[in-house]
Amino acid sequence: MIESETIAVRTVPTRAFSDFLALTKPRIGALVGLSAFIGALLAAGPGGSMARVAEAAAFVALTAASASVLNQVLERDVDGRMNRTRNRPIPAGRVSMRDAILFGALLAAAGVGGLAVRFNLLSALLSLATLFAYTAIYTPMKRASTLNTVIGAVPGAAPPLLGYVAIAGSAGGWAVSLFAVLFVWQFPHFMAIAWIHRADYARAGLRMLPALPGCERIAARAAFAYALALLPVSILPGTRGEAGIVYTLGALSLGLLYLAASGRFAWRPEERSARFLLFVSLVYLPLFYLLVLADPVVRVGILHG
Repeated sequence: MIESETIAVRTVPTRAFSDFLALTKPRIGALVGLSAFIGALLAAGPGGSMARVAEAAAFVALTAASASVLNQVLERDVDGRMNRTRNRPIPAGRVSMRDAILFGALLAAAGVGGLAVRFNLLSALLSLATLFAYTAIYTPMKRASTLNTVIGAVPGAAPPLLGYVAIAGSAGGWAVSLFAVLFVWQFPHFMAIAWIHRADYARAGLRMLPALPGCERIAARAAFAYALALLPVSILPGTRGEAGIVYTLGALSLGLLYLAASGRFAWRPEERSARFLLFVSLVYLPLFYLLVLADPVVRVGILHG
């Protein structure tokens, strides 16, 4: 009896920790942190401190975690109606509204405040604007218009720009290039997700394009159009001299792979092609970042200025 009670006591804080961690959407947070790290690293230049780069990325990731928590606070009723989200901590009743709001506010204060105190005011203000756009504009807009995807892509593309601005104090060069690539990359990625879960979105009353009657093929064609647009956007650093032939040919190859997966989805919109596109989208981004860092011209810029 004593042993079972001890196990129960130990389990409660462990479960609470996992629930609060789940509120931050750690997989998305890891991608945000990586994106911010790449942006900060490109801004650091010669003699740049890796510790400072990692610190900037951490503060950006904390702000993104806050956005995830507050998004789930605002969408608790929606999450409760969707099969894929109804077991999240808030709709399942494992975390209270009060605790979730407090947790989200603390994360926001740590992320935005850290950027302001440890780096510069511009990065803090941009981070705060990103948080506002995601929670106060994108989240409620999901119930009103399919344009929510466009609005949501702006804060979604912000992490590398925020990391860059934290180190450099201004936006330019790679900050703009990475923002543009992430902005366009998101559309095929999200269309695949929304197509797979379109019944859930429709049940919850969210205005996602694949969830609207008769729009399944339109959504698949939109994914192809954005994948096509990604080709010229992704090779811009090469045409501007920010990267060399290794990056340019690699980005073109990755873009063609993404385009092929999107084309397959547009030609035959079905769960199998949507899941393949989703897989390719998840492979694309880390390979793209690896390509940026592997390019000799970029490496020279990072190491020697």
